Amino acid sequence: MSENKFYTFIPFFIFIAIFLGSGILLGDFYKMPSPIAISVGIISAFIIFYKTSMNDKVISLIQGCGDSKIITMCIIYLLAGAFAVVTKAIGGVDTMVNIGLSVVPIEYLAIGIFVISCFLSLSIGTSVGTIVALGPIVVGLAEKSGTSMGLLCGSLLGGAMFGDNLSIISDTTITATQTVGCEMKDKFKANFKLALPAALITIVILFFMRGEASDVVLELGDTSNFWVIIPYILIIVLALVGVQVFVALFIGIFVAGVIGLFQNNFDVLGFANITYEGFLSMNEIFFLSMLTGGLARMVEDQGGIQWLLSKMKKLMKSPRSAEFGIAGLVSAIAVCLANNTVSILVAGNLAGDIATEYKLDRPRVASILDIFACVVQGILPYGAQILILLSFTNGGIDYLDLIQYSYYFGTLLIVTLIYMIFLRKSAQSA
Repeated sequence: MSENKFYTFIPFFIFIAIFLGSGILLGDFYKMPSPIAISVGIISAFIIFYKTSMNDKVISLIQGCGDSKIITMCIIYLLAGAFAVVTKAIGGVDTMVNIGLSVVPIEYLAIGIFVISCFLSLSIGTSVGTIVALGPIVVGLAEKSGTSMGLLCGSLLGGAMFGDNLSIISDTTITATQTVGCEMKDKFKANFKLALPAALITIVILFFMRGEASDVVLELGDTSNFWVIIPYILIIVLALVGVQVFVALFIGIFVAGVIGLFQNNFDVLGFANITYEGFLSMNEIFFLSMLTGGLARMVEDQGGIQWLLSKMKKLMKSPRSAEFGIAGLVSAIAVCLANNTVSILVAGNLAGDIATEYKLDRPRVASILDIFACVVQGILPYGAQILILLSFTNGGIDYLDLIQYSYYFGTLLIVTLIYMIFLRKSAQSA
Protein backbone atom coordinates (compact mmCIF):
# COMPACT_ATOMS: atom_id res chain seq x y z
CA MET A 1 0.00 0.00 0.00
CA SER A 2 1.36 3.41 -0.95
CA GLU A 3 2.23 5.84 1.83
CA ASN A 4 -0.55 8.24 2.79
CA LYS A 5 0.34 11.61 1.28
CA PHE A 6 -2.73 13.52 2.44
CA TYR A 7 -0.55 15.78 4.58
CA THR A 8 1.09 17.21 1.44
CA PHE A 9 -2.16 19.04 0.65
CA ILE A 10 -2.29 20.83 4.01
CA PRO A 11 -0.58 23.94 2.49
CA PHE A 12 -3.42 24.15 -0.06
CA PHE A 13 -5.99 23.79 2.75
CA ILE A 14 -4.27 26.60 4.62
CA PHE A 15 -4.48 28.77 1.50
CA ILE A 16 -8.19 27.94 1.11
CA ALA A 17 -8.86 28.57 4.82
CA ILE A 18 -7.22 32.00 4.70
CA PHE A 19 -8.89 32.94 1.42
CA LEU A 20 -12.33 31.68 2.51
CA GLY A 21 -12.07 32.75 6.13
CA SER A 22 -11.01 36.31 5.35
CA GLY A 23 -13.80 36.59 2.80
CA ILE A 24 -16.41 35.53 5.35
CA LEU A 25 -15.02 37.72 8.13
CA LEU A 26 -14.56 40.79 5.94
CA GLY A 27 -17.74 40.24 3.92
CA ASP A 28 -15.72 40.50 0.72
CA PHE A 29 -13.80 37.64 -0.88
CA TYR A 30 -11.55 40.06 -2.76
CA LYS A 31 -10.20 42.18 0.12
CA MET A 32 -7.51 39.68 1.05
CA PRO A 33 -4.94 39.66 -1.80
CA SER A 34 -4.89 36.07 -3.06
CA PRO A 35 -1.10 36.10 -3.68
CA ILE A 36 -0.63 36.77 0.05
CA ALA A 37 -2.93 33.87 0.95
CA ILE A 38 -1.04 31.46 -1.32
CA SER A 39 2.27 32.79 0.07
CA VAL A 40 1.20 31.70 3.56
CA GLY A 41 0.44 28.28 2.09
CA ILE A 42 3.94 28.15 0.59
CA ILE A 43 5.53 29.11 3.91
CA SER A 44 3.58 26.32 5.61
CA ALA A 45 4.81 23.88 2.93
CA PHE A 46 8.42 24.74 3.82
CA ILE A 47 7.61 23.89 7.43
CA ILE A 48 5.48 20.77 6.82
CA PHE A 49 7.90 19.21 4.33
CA TYR A 50 10.67 19.31 6.94
CA LYS A 51 12.18 15.99 5.84
CA THR A 52 13.20 17.54 2.52
CA SER A 53 16.27 19.78 2.45
CA MET A 54 15.72 23.52 2.23
CA ASN A 55 17.65 23.65 -1.04
CA ASP A 56 15.42 21.01 -2.67
CA LYS A 57 12.27 22.81 -1.55
CA VAL A 58 13.50 26.11 -2.97
CA ILE A 59 14.37 24.40 -6.26
CA SER A 60 10.88 22.82 -6.43
CA LEU A 61 9.22 26.17 -5.78
CA ILE A 62 11.27 28.01 -8.40
CA GLN A 63 10.81 25.27 -11.01
CA GLY A 64 7.06 25.36 -10.44
CA CYS A 65 6.90 29.15 -10.71
CA GLY A 66 8.99 29.03 -13.88
CA ASP A 67 7.17 26.15 -15.53
CA SER A 68 6.63 26.88 -19.25
CA LYS A 69 2.84 26.51 -18.89
CA ILE A 70 2.77 28.98 -16.00
CA ILE A 71 4.94 31.55 -17.81
CA THR A 72 2.87 31.19 -20.99
CA MET A 73 -0.29 31.71 -18.97
CA CYS A 74 1.12 34.79 -17.27
CA ILE A 75 2.19 36.44 -20.53
CA ILE A 76 -1.26 35.83 -22.01
CA TYR A 77 -2.77 37.44 -18.90
CA LEU A 78 -0.68 40.56 -19.48
CA LEU A 79 -1.69 40.83 -23.15
CA ALA A 80 -5.36 40.18 -22.33
CA GLY A 81 -5.27 42.92 -19.70
CA ALA A 82 -3.71 45.37 -22.15
CA PHE A 83 -6.31 44.56 -24.81
CA ALA A 84 -9.19 45.10 -22.36
CA VAL A 85 -7.88 48.44 -21.09
CA VAL A 86 -6.92 49.86 -24.50
CA THR A 87 -10.25 48.93 -26.13
CA LYS A 88 -12.11 50.47 -23.20
CA ALA A 89 -10.02 53.65 -23.50
CA ILE A 90 -11.11 54.14 -27.13
CA GLY A 91 -14.78 53.84 -26.12
CA GLY A 92 -15.39 50.30 -27.30
CA VAL A 93 -17.47 49.18 -24.32
CA ASP A 94 -19.79 52.20 -24.28
CA THR A 95 -20.32 52.15 -28.04
CA MET A 96 -21.05 48.43 -28.10
CA VAL A 97 -23.68 48.81 -25.36
CA ASN A 98 -25.30 51.80 -27.05
CA ILE A 99 -25.45 50.07 -30.45
CA GLY A 100 -27.01 46.99 -28.88
CA LEU A 101 -29.67 48.89 -26.94
CA SER A 102 -30.53 51.04 -29.93
CA VAL A 103 -31.91 48.03 -31.82
CA VAL A 104 -33.71 46.28 -28.94
CA PRO A 105 -37.49 46.75 -28.61
CA ILE A 106 -38.53 47.50 -25.03
CA GLU A 107 -40.68 44.35 -24.73
CA TYR A 108 -37.62 42.24 -25.55
CA LEU A 109 -35.25 44.00 -23.18
CA ALA A 110 -34.35 40.78 -21.34
CA ILE A 111 -33.27 39.12 -24.60
CA GLY A 112 -31.41 42.26 -25.63
CA ILE A 113 -29.57 42.53 -22.32
CA PHE A 114 -28.63 38.85 -22.46
CA VAL A 115 -27.31 39.04 -26.04
CA ILE A 116 -25.45 42.32 -25.44
CA SER A 117 -23.82 41.00 -22.27
CA CYS A 118 -22.91 37.76 -24.08
CA PHE A 119 -21.11 39.66 -26.83
CA LEU A 120 -19.53 42.17 -24.45
CA SER A 121 -18.20 39.49 -22.09
CA LEU A 122 -16.99 37.44 -25.05
CA SER A 123 -15.14 40.52 -26.31
CA ILE A 124 -13.58 41.76 -23.06
CA GLY A 125 -13.19 38.36 -21.38
CA THR A 126 -14.48 39.26 -17.93
CA SER A 127 -17.84 38.75 -16.25
CA VAL A 128 -17.11 41.30 -13.54
CA GLY A 129 -16.13 43.91 -16.14
CA THR A 130 -19.32 43.23 -18.08
CA ILE A 131 -21.48 43.55 -14.96
CA VAL A 132 -19.72 46.76 -13.89
CA ALA A 133 -20.22 48.24 -17.38
CA LEU A 134 -23.85 47.19 -17.84
CA GLY A 135 -25.17 46.90 -14.27
CA PRO A 136 -26.17 50.53 -13.67
CA ILE A 137 -27.68 50.74 -17.18
CA VAL A 138 -29.73 47.58 -16.67
CA VAL A 139 -31.05 48.72 -13.28
CA GLY A 140 -32.02 52.08 -14.79
CA LEU A 141 -33.77 50.37 -17.72
CA ALA A 142 -35.75 48.18 -15.32
CA GLU A 143 -36.90 51.20 -13.34
CA LYS A 144 -37.85 53.24 -16.43
CA SER A 145 -39.53 50.49 -18.43
CA GLY A 146 -41.33 48.72 -15.63
CA THR A 147 -39.69 45.43 -16.63
CA SER A 148 -38.85 43.03 -13.79
CA MET A 149 -35.49 44.05 -12.36
CA GLY A 150 -34.81 40.45 -11.38
CA LEU A 151 -35.42 39.32 -14.96
CA LEU A 152 -33.08 41.91 -16.50
CA CYS A 153 -30.35 41.44 -13.89
CA GLY A 154 -30.59 37.64 -14.19
CA SER A 155 -30.21 37.98 -17.95
CA LEU A 156 -27.16 40.20 -17.46
CA LEU A 157 -25.60 37.75 -14.99
CA GLY A 158 -26.02 34.81 -17.37
CA GLY A 159 -24.70 36.69 -20.37
CA ALA A 160 -21.71 37.95 -18.40
CA MET A 161 -20.72 34.40 -17.49
CA PHE A 162 -21.20 33.25 -21.11
CA GLY A 163 -18.15 35.20 -22.23
CA ASP A 164 -16.20 34.60 -19.03
CA ASN A 165 -16.44 30.89 -19.81
CA LEU A 166 -15.84 31.15 -23.57
CA SER A 167 -13.70 34.17 -24.46
CA ILE A 168 -10.11 33.51 -25.54
CA ILE A 169 -8.94 36.45 -23.41
CA SER A 170 -10.81 35.29 -20.31
CA ASP A 171 -8.48 34.30 -17.47
CA THR A 172 -10.54 31.13 -16.95
CA THR A 173 -10.04 30.03 -20.56
CA ILE A 174 -6.34 30.87 -20.44
CA THR A 175 -5.93 28.94 -17.19
CA ALA A 176 -7.95 25.91 -18.35
CA THR A 177 -6.09 25.52 -21.65
CA GLN A 178 -2.63 26.00 -20.17
CA THR A 179 -3.08 23.69 -17.16
CA VAL A 180 -4.80 20.92 -19.13
CA GLY A 181 -2.55 21.36 -22.16
CA CYS A 182 -4.55 22.17 -25.28
CA GLU A 183 -4.81 24.86 -27.94
CA MET A 184 -7.02 27.88 -27.29
CA LYS A 185 -8.88 27.48 -30.58
CA ASP A 186 -9.65 23.81 -29.85
CA LYS A 187 -11.06 24.61 -26.42
CA PHE A 188 -13.08 27.48 -27.92
CA LYS A 189 -14.66 25.16 -30.49
CA ALA A 190 -15.40 22.42 -27.94
CA ASN A 191 -16.82 24.95 -25.46
CA PHE A 192 -18.85 26.74 -28.12
CA LYS A 193 -20.75 23.52 -28.90
CA LEU A 194 -22.07 23.63 -25.34
CA ALA A 195 -22.39 27.36 -24.69
CA LEU A 196 -24.22 28.22 -27.93
CA PRO A 197 -27.12 25.72 -27.48
CA ALA A 198 -27.44 26.82 -23.85
CA ALA A 199 -27.56 30.48 -24.91
CA LEU A 200 -30.15 29.79 -27.63
CA ILE A 201 -32.37 27.88 -25.20
CA THR A 202 -32.03 30.78 -22.75
CA ILE A 203 -33.13 33.22 -25.47
CA VAL A 204 -36.21 31.08 -26.17
CA ILE A 205 -37.09 31.08 -22.47
CA LEU A 206 -36.61 34.85 -22.28
CA PHE A 207 -38.81 35.27 -25.35
CA PHE A 208 -41.73 33.82 -23.41
CA MET A 209 -40.84 36.02 -20.44
CA ARG A 210 -41.11 39.21 -22.51
CA GLY A 211 -42.98 42.15 -21.08
CA GLU A 212 -45.64 44.39 -22.51
CA ALA A 213 -44.69 47.06 -25.05
CA SER A 214 -43.84 50.40 -23.49
CA ASP A 215 -43.57 53.96 -24.71
CA VAL A 216 -40.34 54.47 -22.78
CA VAL A 217 -37.63 56.11 -24.87
CA LEU A 218 -34.08 55.02 -24.07
CA GLU A 219 -31.47 57.77 -23.79
CA LEU A 220 -28.40 56.44 -25.53
CA GLY A 221 -24.96 57.79 -26.23
CA ASP A 222 -23.02 57.68 -29.49
CA THR A 223 -23.87 54.73 -31.75
CA SER A 224 -22.13 55.90 -34.91
CA ASN A 225 -18.51 55.09 -34.11
CA PHE A 226 -18.34 51.52 -35.40
CA TRP A 227 -14.55 51.67 -35.64
CA VAL A 228 -14.08 51.10 -31.92
CA ILE A 229 -15.74 47.67 -31.95
CA ILE A 230 -13.49 46.37 -34.75
CA PRO A 231 -10.82 45.07 -32.29
CA TYR A 232 -13.44 42.94 -30.52
CA ILE A 233 -14.72 41.42 -33.74
CA LEU A 234 -11.15 40.91 -34.93
CA ILE A 235 -10.18 38.96 -31.80
CA ILE A 236 -13.18 36.63 -32.17
CA VAL A 237 -12.49 36.05 -35.88
CA LEU A 238 -8.80 35.40 -35.27
CA ALA A 239 -9.70 32.88 -32.57
CA LEU A 240 -12.11 31.07 -34.88
CA VAL A 241 -9.57 30.77 -37.71
CA GLY A 242 -6.96 29.42 -35.29
CA VAL A 243 -4.45 32.26 -35.09
CA GLN A 244 -2.03 31.73 -32.19
CA VAL A 245 -3.33 33.56 -29.12
CA PHE A 246 -0.18 35.71 -28.66
CA VAL A 247 -0.44 36.90 -32.26
CA ALA A 248 -4.19 37.50 -31.99
CA LEU A 249 -3.80 39.64 -28.88
CA PHE A 250 -0.88 41.62 -30.29
CA ILE A 251 -2.92 42.35 -33.43
CA GLY A 252 -5.94 43.32 -31.35
CA ILE A 253 -3.93 45.68 -29.14
CA PHE A 254 -2.19 47.23 -32.16
CA VAL A 255 -5.44 47.81 -34.08
CA ALA A 256 -7.13 49.30 -31.00
CA GLY A 257 -4.09 51.54 -30.48
CA VAL A 258 -4.12 52.76 -34.09
CA ILE A 259 -7.85 53.57 -33.82
CA GLY A 260 -7.20 55.45 -30.58
CA LEU A 261 -4.36 57.44 -32.14
CA PHE A 262 -6.47 58.45 -35.16
CA GLN A 263 -9.39 59.43 -32.92
CA ASN A 264 -7.08 61.37 -30.60
CA ASN A 265 -8.08 59.28 -27.58
CA PHE A 266 -4.39 59.29 -26.68
CA ASP A 267 -0.97 59.98 -28.19
CA VAL A 268 1.83 57.43 -28.58
CA LEU A 269 3.05 57.95 -25.02
CA GLY A 270 -0.53 57.71 -23.77
CA PHE A 271 -0.98 54.44 -25.68
CA ALA A 272 2.16 53.06 -24.03
CA ASN A 273 0.92 54.05 -20.58
CA ILE A 274 -2.55 52.64 -21.12
CA THR A 275 -1.04 49.37 -22.35
CA TYR A 276 1.10 49.22 -19.24
CA GLU A 277 -1.96 49.97 -17.12
CA GLY A 278 -3.50 46.89 -18.70
CA PHE A 279 -0.44 44.85 -17.70
CA LEU A 280 -0.75 46.09 -14.12
CA SER A 281 -4.45 45.18 -13.99
CA MET A 282 -3.38 41.53 -14.21
CA ASN A 283 -0.83 41.71 -11.38
CA GLU A 284 -2.86 39.71 -8.87
CA ILE A 285 -3.69 36.79 -11.15
CA PHE A 286 -0.13 36.91 -12.54
CA PHE A 287 1.47 36.47 -9.12
CA LEU A 288 -1.18 34.02 -7.95
CA SER A 289 -0.58 31.79 -10.99
CA MET A 290 3.19 31.77 -10.49
CA LEU A 291 3.00 31.06 -6.77
CA THR A 292 0.29 28.41 -7.16
CA GLY A 293 2.44 26.72 -9.79
CA GLY A 294 5.34 26.76 -7.33
CA LEU A 295 3.27 25.26 -4.51
CA ALA A 296 1.81 22.63 -6.85
CA ARG A 297 5.32 21.55 -7.86
CA MET A 298 6.34 21.27 -4.21
CA VAL A 299 3.32 19.04 -3.52
CA GLU A 300 4.01 17.00 -6.66
CA ASP A 301 7.64 16.45 -5.71
CA GLN A 302 6.46 15.17 -2.33
CA GLY A 303 4.33 12.55 -4.14
CA GLY A 304 1.03 14.21 -3.24
CA ILE A 305 -0.40 14.60 -6.74
CA GLN A 306 0.34 11.00 -7.69
CA TRP A 307 -1.16 9.77 -4.41
CA LEU A 308 -4.38 11.76 -4.94
CA LEU A 309 -4.61 10.55 -8.52
CA SER A 310 -4.32 6.94 -7.36
CA LYS A 311 -7.13 7.53 -4.84
CA MET A 312 -9.36 9.14 -7.44
CA LYS A 313 -8.78 6.22 -9.80
CA LYS A 314 -10.64 3.98 -7.36
CA LEU A 315 -13.74 6.11 -7.93
CA MET A 316 -13.19 6.50 -11.66
CA LYS A 317 -14.07 3.27 -13.42
CA SER A 318 -14.36 4.74 -16.91
CA PRO A 319 -13.57 7.85 -18.99
CA ARG A 320 -17.11 9.08 -18.30
CA SER A 321 -16.70 8.79 -14.53
CA ALA A 322 -13.28 10.47 -14.88
CA GLU A 323 -14.95 13.49 -16.49
CA PHE A 324 -17.51 13.64 -13.70
CA GLY A 325 -14.66 13.40 -11.20
CA ILE A 326 -13.01 16.43 -12.80
CA ALA A 327 -16.32 18.31 -12.76
CA GLY A 328 -16.89 17.48 -9.09
CA LEU A 329 -13.33 18.42 -8.14
CA VAL A 330 -13.37 21.89 -9.69
CA SER A 331 -16.93 22.54 -8.43
CA ALA A 332 -15.98 21.71 -4.85
CA ILE A 333 -12.92 23.96 -5.02
CA ALA A 334 -15.01 26.76 -6.58
CA VAL A 335 -17.51 26.59 -3.69
CA CYS A 336 -14.62 26.96 -1.25
CA LEU A 337 -12.74 29.72 -3.07
CA ALA A 338 -15.54 31.71 -4.74
CA ASN A 339 -13.13 32.36 -7.59
CA ASN A 340 -13.49 30.39 -10.81
CA THR A 341 -10.03 31.20 -12.12
CA VAL A 342 -8.25 30.09 -8.96
CA SER A 343 -10.43 26.97 -8.83
CA ILE A 344 -9.34 25.98 -12.33
CA LEU A 345 -5.74 26.81 -11.48
CA VAL A 346 -5.83 24.50 -8.45
CA ALA A 347 -7.67 21.66 -10.21
CA GLY A 348 -6.17 22.04 -13.69
CA ASN A 349 -2.92 20.09 -13.39
CA LEU A 350 -4.66 17.15 -11.77
CA ALA A 351 -7.31 17.28 -14.50
CA GLY A 352 -4.50 17.13 -17.05
CA ASP A 353 -3.10 14.01 -15.37
CA ILE A 354 -6.55 12.39 -15.36
CA ALA A 355 -6.94 13.25 -19.05
CA THR A 356 -3.68 11.44 -19.78
CA GLU A 357 -4.61 8.42 -17.67
CA TYR A 358 -8.06 7.94 -19.21
CA LYS A 359 -7.19 9.22 -22.71
CA LEU A 360 -9.72 12.05 -22.50
CA ASP A 361 -10.04 14.71 -25.18
CA ARG A 362 -8.15 17.67 -23.71
CA PRO A 363 -10.23 20.52 -25.21
CA ARG A 364 -13.30 18.75 -23.83
CA VAL A 365 -11.67 18.47 -20.38
CA ALA A 366 -10.70 22.16 -20.47
CA SER A 367 -14.31 23.03 -21.37
CA ILE A 368 -15.71 20.91 -18.53
CA LEU A 369 -13.31 22.53 -16.06
CA ASP A 370 -14.24 26.02 -17.21
CA ILE A 371 -17.99 25.40 -17.42
CA PHE A 372 -18.42 23.89 -13.96
CA ALA A 373 -16.20 26.53 -12.36
CA CYS A 374 -18.22 29.29 -14.04
CA VAL A 375 -21.63 27.77 -13.26
CA VAL A 376 -20.72 27.49 -9.57
CA GLN A 377 -19.22 30.99 -9.54
CA GLY A 378 -22.33 32.40 -11.21
CA ILE A 379 -24.76 31.10 -8.58
CA LEU A 380 -22.68 31.55 -5.41
CA PRO A 381 -24.42 34.10 -3.14
CA TYR A 382 -20.97 35.27 -1.98
CA GLY A 383 -19.44 35.38 -5.47
CA ALA A 384 -18.16 38.74 -6.72
CA GLN A 385 -20.50 38.81 -9.72
CA ILE A 386 -23.68 38.48 -7.67
CA LEU A 387 -22.50 40.78 -4.87
CA ILE A 388 -21.60 43.56 -7.32
CA LEU A 389 -24.83 43.21 -9.28
CA LEU A 390 -27.00 43.25 -6.15
CA SER A 391 -25.17 46.34 -4.92
CA PHE A 392 -26.26 48.20 -8.07
CA THR A 393 -29.93 47.49 -7.30
CA ASN A 394 -29.78 49.25 -3.90
CA GLY A 395 -32.03 46.62 -2.34
CA GLY A 396 -34.38 46.51 -5.32
CA ILE A 397 -33.99 42.73 -5.49
CA ASP A 398 -32.43 40.03 -3.31
CA TYR A 399 -30.40 36.93 -4.14
CA LEU A 400 -33.44 34.72 -4.79
CA ASP A 401 -35.04 37.34 -7.06
CA LEU A 402 -31.85 37.38 -9.09
CA ILE A 403 -31.03 33.69 -9.27
CA GLN A 404 -34.53 32.52 -10.23
CA TYR A 405 -34.20 34.44 -13.50
CA SER A 406 -30.62 33.39 -14.22
CA TYR A 407 -31.74 30.78 -16.72
CA TYR A 408 -28.44 30.46 -18.53
CA PHE A 409 -26.73 28.57 -15.71
CA GLY A 410 -29.43 25.92 -15.65
CA THR A 411 -29.46 25.47 -19.42
CA LEU A 412 -25.63 25.35 -19.62
CA LEU A 413 -25.47 22.76 -16.84
CA ILE A 414 -28.16 20.57 -18.45
CA VAL A 415 -26.60 20.77 -21.92
CA THR A 416 -23.16 19.93 -20.49
CA LEU A 417 -24.44 16.96 -18.47
CA ILE A 418 -26.24 15.56 -21.52
CA TYR A 419 -23.04 15.99 -23.51
CA MET A 420 -20.97 14.23 -20.83
CA ILE A 421 -23.41 11.34 -20.43
CA PHE A 422 -24.35 10.59 -24.01
CA LEU A 423 -21.58 11.98 -26.26
CA ARG A 424 -18.34 10.12 -25.76
CA LYS A 425 -15.19 11.12 -27.61
CA SER A 426 -11.75 9.51 -27.62
CA ALA A 427 -8.65 11.58 -27.07
CA GLN A 428 -6.96 13.14 -30.04
CA SER A 429 -4.23 14.91 -28.12
CA ALA A 430 -4.09 13.14 -24.78
